[in-house]
Amino acid sequence: MQTNEPVNSVVHYLRSPDGMITELGRIPTGGAGSGTFKPISGQPSAPNAFEGAASVILSPDRRFLFATNGGDNSVSSFRVSEDGGLALLDVKPTGNAVTGRSGTAKSLAYAPASETLFVLHSFGPDHVRLMSVDGEGRLSLRLERYSVNTPDKPHRVATMVALSPDGRFLFVGTTFDEPPTANPDGSAILWVERDGQPKSIASNEPDPDGLIVFPVAADGTLGAPSFHDAGGGSPFYIAFLHGRPDTFVVGYAVGDGIVMGRIDADGMVSFGPLTPINTSAGKPSELCWLSVSPDDRTVFATNFGYSNISSFQLDGGAPVVAKDPACPRVPGDGSFRALNGTVSSGPSDNWVSPDGAYLYQIYGNASKLVGYEIQPDGSLEEITSVSIPYNSPQGLAGV
Repeated sequence: MQTNEPVNSVVHYLRSPDGMITELGRIPTGGAGSGTFKPISGQPSAPNAFEGAASVILSPDRRFLFATNGGDNSVSSFRVSEDGGLALLDVKPTGNAVTGRSGTAKSLAYAPASETLFVLHSFGPDHVRLMSVDGEGRLSLRLERYSVNTPDKPHRVATMVALSPDGRFLFVGTTFDEPPTANPDGSAILWVERDGQPKSIASNEPDPDGLIVFPVAADGTLGAPSFHDAGGGSPFYIAFLHGRPDTFVVGYAVGDGIVMGRIDADGMVSFGPLTPINTSAGKPSELCWLSVSPDDRTVFATNFGYSNISSFQLDGGAPVVAKDPACPRVPGDGSFRALNGTVSSGPSDNWVSPDGAYLYQIYGNASKLVGYEIQPDGSLEEITSVSIPYNSPQGLAGV
């Protein structure tokens, strides 16, 4: 996990067979995080400062770990030893200049065939930048740059980048069609007036173009993007299934549920129906992060606004709610309110262990990383908790 503090570090944890975790150390990234500052909303202190996901990733061969530095728009690479220890190899700028208090480098995907690292930024026009990774893990910036803007949406806010398992397509999720303005309490305003009518700034709502797919060439360069109806408002998180490489699940920050989708050999995307959670606590739930169990039977979805997790069963068709919520609400310190007005602990990234036995969840406003034992019915039983920095931490990756 990265601390995302102004002097950024990656925290190394040891996971024991019973699911307990112990912090072993913190390794500086050589770059700057955004700290508690949230660039998208301008809030001086709020959890999930990136409004993104996958800011810490491992290469498929587990030789390298990559982490964004959102404060100064740079990326760090580390060598991973057999015992999980990290050694900093390199840190390089993404090529996007920092304007204001922080940069917005937020999400990573890696294509081992071309040794290309894709770096996503919240703000464009150059949302996606490319880096090459040599055999020793050193980084070099490439000249290519790509946007998810459209002619009528020149200021879109991107969220997450994900590479299809065959490496042929790069997916980009979005949150807003334009940066939100803020209420006096710092909360985001999701509506603007257009032609005398209120219009949501949540992406894909109402304009059905919130999911962007780029074809990926053999050298890692991207072709012309296609814009797709993502099936719900603010398609935040994209997670491919382990055993079905053409199938993925999308979590919606404003749509308040998940959808199963498919991509064919030509890059055409199709979606099933949206499976919502119970939103009686207020909309939106900000269902943002997903983890898929190794057997592809269960999806765990983090509800940023509700301070808890919901679980879904996948049985080949549309997802079915398993447990909603799957765990008790984790309270924060009472200082942060979500978009629906509820006091939230701001949970963000999560991770399921490779044996499918445990799930780990960041609760930034509660300063906790919580570990759960996964139950057969999709519920979660808390078994461990460790202290983490307040509001800023981002990203989870493990082996």
